[in-house]
Amino acid sequence: MFDLNQVLRDNIKRLTPYSSARDEFKGEASIYLDANENSFGSPLPVNYNRYPDPMQWKLKYKLADIKGVPPQNIFIGNGSDEAIDVLFRSFCTPGADNVILCPPTYGMYEVSANINDVTIRKVSLTDDFQLDLPGIEAAIDANTKLIFICSPNNPTGNALNRDDIEMILSNFDGVVVIDEAYINFSRQRSFIQELTEYPNLVVMQTLSKAWGLAALRVGMAFASEDIINVFNKVKPPYNVGQATQELALEALGNIEQVNGWIKETVQERDLLVSRLSLLPQVLRIYPSDANFLLVKTIDANGIYNFLVEQGIIVRNRSKVELCAGCLRITVGTPHENATLVAAISAF
Repeated sequence: MFDLNQVLRDNIKRLTPYSSARDEFKGEASIYLDANENSFGSPLPVNYNRYPDPMQWKLKYKLADIKGVPPQNIFIGNGSDEAIDVLFRSFCTPGADNVILCPPTYGMYEVSANINDVTIRKVSLTDDFQLDLPGIEAAIDANTKLIFICSPNNPTGNALNRDDIEMILSNFDGVVVIDEAYINFSRQRSFIQELTEYPNLVVMQTLSKAWGLAALRVGMAFASEDIINVFNKVKPPYNVGQATQELALEALGNIEQVNGWIKETVQERDLLVSRLSLLPQVLRIYPSDANFLLVKTIDANGIYNFLVEQGIIVRNRSKVELCAGCLRITVGTPHENATLVAAISAF
């Protein structure tokens, strides 16, 4: 049975969070002399001399409408990387606790664990890139606080078996983190709707992929209100800037355009699969629920370097576990995809 107090670090339980000027006064006023800001404005066309809303409520209310969850269940961070770091700092005592990762997977889980001095227990995916449930069960002990699951998975592209994920959620007493950065391109439904069923669930999403806002760095975590309160306690007071909040809010009003891009991306993904599969340089294309393909080739290093010479940059994943000989290729525009296929065929 999941008990948040049993998983939280003791120092986080005792932590009194920083109280900013915008925490102590909420609302509108005509004169602000409380936060030591520059009262004269900014040397820009738009004034950014005032600190932003530390809890990003306007953005959360808009996301709540889109995602179908209360705003109190949403954390917004400086990219998903901030949410990952907050998870480690909230739940894992350095030098004592451990987390489970399932490679090949997103590399920041391991980097953040190492930064926070948290032991990593790796349970590799199976040969068909699914969770090894017996291996995960064997790796868990009393000090296992987090299990990271990336679905659709990066770099393999496939969605992980939903029943396997639910088995972990039902039987693990720590926090299960499901990274859904690529969920918009998947046939699988999001785990966001399961938040009320699993108190140990944290779902991460991002505006960097389908929403096309990678430069703004807007990551989201969805969880119980108790877990979100922990996130808000640990995060820096003004972790998402005003300009970022305003631009993200504007972008969220264009959902029809984004849905059109998602549909086109999936169509181009399928077309790219059909074209690449005809090339003798390509040995296998793995099934994808994301906006990229993992492609096994006759010579990953050679093809990668050849493409670089043509001004085409893909990701060489040939040294990643279970991905020998593989390139990870993002689905581009029709012109970019045609140029890529022509270049590989010329290798």
